[in-house]
Amino acid sequence: MPYKPLVPCRHPGCRALIKPGELYCEKHKGLYLDEVNRPSAASRGYGKRWQKASRAFLHQHTLCERCLKEGKYVKATVVDHIRPHRGDPKLFWDESNWQALCKPCHDRKTFTEDVRPEYKF
Repeated sequence: MPYKPLVPCRHPGCRALIKPGELYCEKHKGLYLDEVNRPSAASRGYGKRWQKASRAFLHQHTLCERCLKEGKYVKATVVDHIRPHRGDPKLFWDESNWQALCKPCHDRKTFTEDVRPEYKF
């Protein structure tokens, strides 16, 4: 009976081979959010109140802050928490912890934080 070939781990730069149907090797499984078990956006605080507040913030801050630092003028579409709130409602609603970003900049920043989280004690 023929076997399906092993596939590479999806973590960037990882050369480990894994069974088809799996996404990551044992070393990288814990680094990524499990979308199946992740709570809904509303239950994590991103409900109607957040949508209204983020729209108002983006109305005042129309350009991506990271792109501006590089001299590019790109429309901001996402309100990002500068320091990840990790469920802390005070940090979540602190507008001084918000920044306007375009989607590509937000995705890059969030990916980096998810792979290499920093915890302050």
